[in-house]
Amino acid sequence: MKITTEKPRAAEMLAAGIAAAAISGCAQVPAGQPRAEYDQPHRPQLSYTPERNWMNDPNGLVHHDGEYHMFYQYNPNGAGWGDMSWGHAVSPDLLHWRELPLALTVEKDDKGGVTQMFFSGSAVVDTDNTSGLGQPGKPAMVAMYTSVYPQDFTLANGRRVRAGQQSQSLAYSLDKGRSWTQYAGNPVIEQPPAPYADEYREFRDPKVFWYAPERKWVMVAVLAHRHKTVLYSSTDLRNWRYMSEFGPAGAVGGMWECPDLFELAVDGDPARSKWVMVMNLNPGGPAGGSGAQYFVGRFDGATFQAERDEWLDGGADFYAAVSWNGAPDGRRVLLGWMSNWLYAHDLPAAAWRGAQSVPRELGLRTIDGQVRLTQQPVTGFDGLRRAAVARGGRAVAEGVTPLPQARGPAGALDIDMLLAPGGAARAGVTVHAGPNGEGTVVGYDRERGEVYVDRRNAGDASFHAAFAARHAAPMALRDGAIRLRILVDRSSVTVFAGEGELTLSSQVFPRAGSDGVALFAEGGAAELRALQIWPLASIWAKPAEIPEAIRDGGR
Repeated sequence: MKITTEKPRAAEMLAAGIAAAAISGCAQVPAGQPRAEYDQPHRPQLSYTPERNWMNDPNGLVHHDGEYHMFYQYNPNGAGWGDMSWGHAVSPDLLHWRELPLALTVEKDDKGGVTQMFFSGSAVVDTDNTSGLGQPGKPAMVAMYTSVYPQDFTLANGRRVRAGQQSQSLAYSLDKGRSWTQYAGNPVIEQPPAPYADEYREFRDPKVFWYAPERKWVMVAVLAHRHKTVLYSSTDLRNWRYMSEFGPAGAVGGMWECPDLFELAVDGDPARSKWVMVMNLNPGGPAGGSGAQYFVGRFDGATFQAERDEWLDGGADFYAAVSWNGAPDGRRVLLGWMSNWLYAHDLPAAAWRGAQSVPRELGLRTIDGQVRLTQQPVTGFDGLRRAAVARGGRAVAEGVTPLPQARGPAGALDIDMLLAPGGAARAGVTVHAGPNGEGTVVGYDRERGEVYVDRRNAGDASFHAAFAARHAAPMALRDGAIRLRILVDRSSVTVFAGEGELTLSSQVFPRAGSDGVALFAEGGAAELRALQIWPLASIWAKPAEIPEAIRDGGR
């Protein structure tokens, strides 16, 4: 898939209409508004953020006993990257989250020097107690993560580690992830495979899963600068055997990180399943900086063979994407860090910095003769919708058509449209519309045959020269039209196009008052064959508005 990115240019045609949309309003409904501690101007209302401090990669995604666990890279000591630890939150529904105390906390010597940081990894529930770490009635939740040792050091078990060494280690919990014990024999994989011993500083991000046909655990990790994944197997989570490698393949413009490997049925038919390997890379992403790709192929329990590859997301802000282990009913749900290493450290922030995406339900579908990964907002997301404020098809005259009724109590919207560009060169919708032409433009470019998100005039972009840009990805019309589902949050716009085979994720930082919506068409008239707009309630809604099971974290 070819992704195009353009640098800023003027958008004079939209300016007058966007301003009109911004100043035409209606009263907001109080229900669905966030609690005060999550009510900052750019705080996401549809996806997770910690209350304070820095967050990046999602880690250890696992479902256990009615709870979805989300661990994540976290700095407990500030709003910038550093002192990497594992933060922790739980949810009964993948929407409403409750932040818990740290799971794994950076370790330091008596002089304040870091002796171990906890980089990305995964978690499983060892139901059959293959590890021997569980107790009767208390299966072990086992986390496998990358231990990073910044200095030469002797571990408590007497093993020596080198400065900069990255090794794979275990920790386990017997109380549903509330407290953790590091395995005494860590690290369980001290060095990369023998041919790559010199890569000991870039060996990380283990993703572990149960491979039922051979009743064994499989782990996939990366040799980041070699653009390789390495696959291991184990019967007990403690002793690992190297099996194979994959790569280089696909995009190799930056280091590979945070792999994932899972099986999905094609078109809902388990007899026609394929395997998907997700690989994140930085830089070299489709919109510059970090990004994510996926490979569709075959896995025989030892080796992965790719048949084709695609970008996972064509936008600028979707990275470190990994999926949940153990989700009920065989669901495969993906989560990514909604940021980009190009400017992550520079984003406007107060007490917190970093957000996760809306969780995405995955599938494999045959589209135009190709097996494609599809993504949609997680099942249950529609429960955030309030009464629709716009419905029905309509003609879109050349120019701008404000929709003054399209506002939500939390500053969030779900827009679903079937757009037929007709004679227009470009058509779509502007969200976060405000005075002086401010807004984020989501549209279809008929001349180029692509879906695009234009944030060149979306608000504050002063923090980094690469932020203000237009990002696009190719997609053909079907029967002269394209379906666009657009999630609008306080500081992001996420587009799901077609059947979900194309997504574009973008952060934006609109100024106060930029909360309007306007349709547009350039170079001719267009048609909306269908349109629905729902205001969305905040996932941080006031406690009285959240069901009791969700308020209690599903416990």
